[in-house]
Amino acid sequence: MTDVALSPSRSHATGNPWLVAAIVVVPTFMEVLDTTIAVVALRYIAGGLSATVDDGEWVLTSYLAANAIILPITGWLSAHLGRRNYFLASIAVFTLSSALCGLATSLGQLIFFRVIQGLAGGGLQPSSQGILLDAFPKEKQGVAMTLFGFAALIAPVVGPTLGGWITDTYSWRWVFLINVPVGLLALAGCWATLRDPDYLTAQRRELRKQPLRFDTIGLSLLVITMVSWEVMLSKGQEWDWLGDPFWRVQTLAFLFVVGLSALIWWELRHRSPIVNFRPLRDRNFAACCVIIFCAYLALYASSTLLPGLLQSLFGYDALNAGLVMSPAGFFAVLAMPIVGRLLGKGTDARWLISAGLLAMTVGNFWMSQFNLDVSPGQVVWPRVVLIAGLAVCFAPANVAAYLYIPVELRGAAVGLLSLLRNEGGSVGTSLAQTLQERREQFHTLRLGEYLDPFNAAARSFLGHAQAFFLQQSADPAGSQERAWQMLEHVRQQQAASLAYFDCFWIFAVLTFLLAFVPLLMKRSVAEKGARIGGE
Repeated sequence: MTDVALSPSRSHATGNPWLVAAIVVVPTFMEVLDTTIAVVALRYIAGGLSATVDDGEWVLTSYLAANAIILPITGWLSAHLGRRNYFLASIAVFTLSSALCGLATSLGQLIFFRVIQGLAGGGLQPSSQGILLDAFPKEKQGVAMTLFGFAALIAPVVGPTLGGWITDTYSWRWVFLINVPVGLLALAGCWATLRDPDYLTAQRRELRKQPLRFDTIGLSLLVITMVSWEVMLSKGQEWDWLGDPFWRVQTLAFLFVVGLSALIWWELRHRSPIVNFRPLRDRNFAACCVIIFCAYLALYASSTLLPGLLQSLFGYDALNAGLVMSPAGFFAVLAMPIVGRLLGKGTDARWLISAGLLAMTVGNFWMSQFNLDVSPGQVVWPRVVLIAGLAVCFAPANVAAYLYIPVELRGAAVGLLSLLRNEGGSVGTSLAQTLQERREQFHTLRLGEYLDPFNAAARSFLGHAQAFFLQQSADPAGSQERAWQMLEHVRQQQAASLAYFDCFWIFAVLTFLLAFVPLLMKRSVAEKGARIGGE
């Protein structure tokens, strides 16, 4: 690592790191929350704006696509605008666009304002993470990443519950308007507290002396790549993926592959790339990118599947499903300070990462063993184990990722990791929906193979059901039809439950295999002495 990266004399972003942490975590929590809080309100938004539910999904897709475009270029924007200026501008525009989303009178207006909100919100995560890395000394990097983890991990956990409560109690508009007072307070606090450290000020001064080389081609390729990716993930299942007769998914997949290939080729050769892929040369950073991507994939997949299971098969409403899932966030809050303390005492981050991933494996496997007779209490604890496992591996993965990254590449590294964290969530949501529907079709066909006149159990079920309905209606033909309908309902119910359990098992296997990735990493202990600067 370079001398400038290790210099212990570098000034902090401000005097009190704990005050900085308390302030900058708020806008990050607000932005991450917005990726999930609107999910449960989609039907209400579509109804309130006289649109279909399918069209209403563009409210999510537009935000994620805009977010994905801005995340990898936050390092470039921070370097040229100044991190403090960029962070304050992001908070201000995010707050204003949130107010405009809440006041939108048509779906087109809402989607447009969500694009602006996503572009502004994309700068909050990397900037706040960089500020925390600069504010705390190297031996307290675990504490810094634990504080960041409160926002990045707890927000998507409580988002659906909070969104359901706000929508049921007030209106879907307050899902967006709630950001306004929080954003204004965060803006005032950050304006009064934050200052750019010396090395960022010097870097910006040097950049001003040089002619501006804006990477227009790189930005264009990035937009093509990320928009194609997000739309494909959002609409792929609805359009039947590669079976799409109108070739929409195939076209998006082609644009994504060509765009990504061209983007990597161009950026590795450009003198001032808008997306810098060079941090991926570091073994620790590359491994942590894989871990964070897959861990958030498993988190969002579980967060998509479990409410669907509870609402479709157990009769829960959105609020009660959220209440069953919420206790996991409390245990994640308890786990994070313990992890931060262990990191501060010199525990190798690799072993904590593996331990957290194995806990996620246990949680997913536990949910794969459910049946249709489980109580709410039996649903809570596997979710607790899953989220606590992610809480255990989140801060260590962030510490290990940036430990060997030179300071001049740290801004690009933070943006790339934030992008992969968000994209892991997008892929997890899309993959969960696709796997669940495909496995339900599979189990429906397999169960139907045994429902014939030669199956004694099926004949017995139909006989008892027909006798029951005959007693109720005295209609032999109608009773027989209702008995067959009841058998079909049971088949669909069992097929759906088996599909959900299969998905949990698949994600358990994924996190188990992921637990061995830290073995490929270098020693990752935050030692006392010099500090890590981050952007």
